[in-house]
Amino acid sequence: MVQTRSSSRQNARLSTDLFMLGVVFIWGINFSAVKTSLHDFAPLAFNALRFGFATLIILGVLRLRGESLALARRDLLPVFLLGLSGHTLYQILFINGIARTTAANSSLLMATSPIFVAIYGSLLRIERANRLVWVGILLSFLGVGLLVLGGDKGLSAAVATIVGDLLVLGAAMMWGAYTTFSKPLLARYSPLKLTALTMVVGTSVLVLVSAPALVHQNWSAISATAWGGLFYSTSMAVAVAYVVWYTSVQRVGSARTAIYSSLTPVVAVLVAWIALGDRMTPLQILGAVVVLAGILLTRRGRG
Repeated sequence: MVQTRSSSRQNARLSTDLFMLGVVFIWGINFSAVKTSLHDFAPLAFNALRFGFATLIILGVLRLRGESLALARRDLLPVFLLGLSGHTLYQILFINGIARTTAANSSLLMATSPIFVAIYGSLLRIERANRLVWVGILLSFLGVGLLVLGGDKGLSAAVATIVGDLLVLGAAMMWGAYTTFSKPLLARYSPLKLTALTMVVGTSVLVLVSAPALVHQNWSAISATAWGGLFYSTSMAVAVAYVVWYTSVQRVGSARTAIYSSLTPVVAVLVAWIALGDRMTPLQILGAVVVLAGILLTRRGRG
């Protein structure tokens, strides 16, 4: 009986790891899809559309599964804050941040989100990370740093990028909060339902903030390729990936889930190598190996 339970837990963790690897690949490809779409879309208009459509998709799936949006009164404020941090503030900070800093800086700064997850979880006693988890998180961050430094455009310490750097760092903090503070709620709600609830809140505010951009968007100038990028980002990078993310937090914890975000820059580099012919440098290969080592360590540690 004990062996059966242990085996089922291991199978659940393995399936979660595989699904998270899928999310990492989805998000790695998403960088190229979004970049292509933003040639025709205003950033805020693009975000409002993809989150608006993704919310409708998730609500449709929720209805098909027979689940409602019923919410306990005590959870109203936590869900509102989760939606605000993960879908509104994160998106606004990130989109405006990457426009004011370099891709290298933003990649490294976003890699701090697992560190914030571990800090929040430990300070508020939501999920304590042991030494092995901390070593894995810091090792993965080092790996992302090597990956960035090994690229054609290294880190920038220019004064002109400081505002953008701070905005992206704020985005990493918001994503860390969205990941960590969902853990208690996932004990009471399914990942699909909690994603739907937070997206209804966050997307509503995001659409209001983005209203001027939607009004002034030149709709006739949008190419089929840009619409395709929007469709991919909506259905895969938001609707599918966000539900899988919360499923992973529920099953294996926030720290072990967040560490997978360190793999996204690795996948982005691999996609550029395969699709665009960009050459991977020895330092980037070393960085990818270090990231993988950090993830394996975190996977073995108990959050």
